[in-house]
Amino acid sequence: MDRVTAHDTMRLAMDSSRWQAWVSRARADTDAAGNANMRQLVTLRWIAVAGQLVTVLTVRFLLGIDLPLVPMLLAMAASVALNLASMRLYGWQRGANAQLLLAMLLDVGLLTVQLYLSGGATNPFIALYLLQVVLGAVLLDRWSSWAIVGVTGGCFALLTIRYRPLALPTDYAGEYFALYTVGSLLNFLLVATLLVLFMTRITGNLRARDEHLADLRQQAAEEDHIVRMGLLASGAAHELGTPLASLAVILNDWKRMPALATDAGMLEEIGEMQAEVQRCKTIVTNILLAAGEARGEAPEVVPLHVFLDAIVEDWRALHAGVEFDYTSRLGDDPLIVSDPALKQVIANVLDNAAEASPAWVGFSGERSGDHLALIVRDHGPGFTRDKLASFGKPYQSSKRDPGHGLGLFLAVNAMRKLGGSVEVANRETGGAEVTLMLPLAAIALERDE
Repeated sequence: MDRVTAHDTMRLAMDSSRWQAWVSRARADTDAAGNANMRQLVTLRWIAVAGQLVTVLTVRFLLGIDLPLVPMLLAMAASVALNLASMRLYGWQRGANAQLLLAMLLDVGLLTVQLYLSGGATNPFIALYLLQVVLGAVLLDRWSSWAIVGVTGGCFALLTIRYRPLALPTDYAGEYFALYTVGSLLNFLLVATLLVLFMTRITGNLRARDEHLADLRQQAAEEDHIVRMGLLASGAAHELGTPLASLAVILNDWKRMPALATDAGMLEEIGEMQAEVQRCKTIVTNILLAAGEARGEAPEVVPLHVFLDAIVEDWRALHAGVEFDYTSRLGDDPLIVSDPALKQVIANVLDNAAEASPAWVGFSGERSGDHLALIVRDHGPGFTRDKLASFGKPYQSSKRDPGHGLGLFLAVNAMRKLGGSVEVANRETGGAEVTLMLPLAAIALERDE
């Protein structure tokens, strides 16, 4: 009972680490769009404040039109304060639509103050309300967009009846229409420029979002593929258990038969067959372990270097003809829970390297902060450009036999489940390099556990 409890505790520890990694990724994906949109508003607001300052100073001191500078400068200062506060909102995780709506309503309010102080609806820059409507339609939810339409419409209507009239100098008597036309031109250029700047950036954000959604769909398809392969492998492992057990019994009986017991050559061959049957049974057991069907025994907790050394020793025994260069720089060597799936991933990548480079394979384990880097190198032909582009997809292999190419595909998805990643590259000196980057938190055993 204690062994089962230890097994459950350690599996929960590993699952908790993996869950935290997935939650962190989900939160980052959720916040990215809201933060990007808030950055767009901040950028546009800086441009608007700069434009208002230049316009007010030009109208007041160059054209000589009397404007209430102090109230208008205070409104600009409020916009600056709002911008600084908005910059501190980066990273908020909830209520992105509410935050954007509040920020845009404050922008509408400050614009209304500026227009009230400078002619109200007779000011050609009143068309800047349309910019707020466009921003709301792109950034906000539907109901929030209509709220912006209602507020801007109400402010426009209010400014037709309540505003501070502009006091034009006598030099501009009779030229109000010309001034209004020039102001309309400047307003058009300003709105057009801001819309182009804004829409190009928003288009980039939407394109990045679509690419991310495509990646998520691809991951879902790959994980479904892995589930189906896992079910197939688990079923096959159960089916193979019975004939393997029968073969083991038959070989034991043969070994005791008088006619064979006196034949040294036959006994040697029977021993070899028994060893191969035992190896097949071990492989079947590992498949069941990787599928999560452990038989209740306590999981193995070992130092990291022992885990890697055991993988290297087993692989060397099966590939005696390959020159194998192994190095490790693991730092404080933490305790980890030995994961059969991770063992199989490393063995698959080493097997691929040995097939591409039968003469030499290099393997190194390096500690990089809170991550473990497992690097496999070879002297083979390397990856073609097409293989690099389709890296990690199933059945993308240079081998002619159907069904090959699953090694890296499974490695990519197994590492993704652990919160890690896989990178491939061609070495400058020839050959390929595959790097498995894994957060130690996914397999390490904390001290209090």
